[in-house]
Amino acid sequence: MRNVKHIKSAKRSEKSNALATPTDLGEKSRTAISKSLNPLIADIFALYVKTKNFHWHVSGSHYRDYHLLFDEHAEQIFAMTDVLAERVRKLGGTTIRSIGHINQLTSINDDDDTFVEAKEMIRRLMNDNKSLLSHMRQTHKICSDHHDVATTSILEVFIDETERRIWFLFETQAG
Repeated sequence: MRNVKHIKSAKRSEKSNALATPTDLGEKSRTAISKSLNPLIADIFALYVKTKNFHWHVSGSHYRDYHLLFDEHAEQIFAMTDVLAERVRKLGGTTIRSIGHINQLTSINDDDDTFVEAKEMIRRLMNDNKSLLSHMRQTHKICSDHHDVATTSILEVFIDETERRIWFLFETQAG
């Protein structure tokens, strides 16, 4: 009987350590950073899907310009997901696992409208990118407060890219 308890305890220990990753950040910091990054990753993924949706469904006199702009933005947005999800793993955390999990964590609204005017697509994407930018700044502060220089550095690049997307969408909307 003692052997069985030891085996069960060892299996439980293996499961809890299966995703452990060595880092010099303490448990409190790793937890706070992961807890902040995962909803951000969900927002990024949701914005990617929305941007691709608009890329596929845009129409009108500026079709080619908007189609290409939305595709460029979608690629840039999607590239952030893997970098940030792997950062969570480097810190020993777990990250998003499914569409349902993303849905639980995201603050970006779905866009299921059958038809959206091109200018309205631009307005919605600009507002969602502004929301994402605010979320990134909040997450950056949390990472900075916990002395996670690597994640703050990654976020600084993504903040700059998001500001550029907002700028382009703003200028496109104004035209």
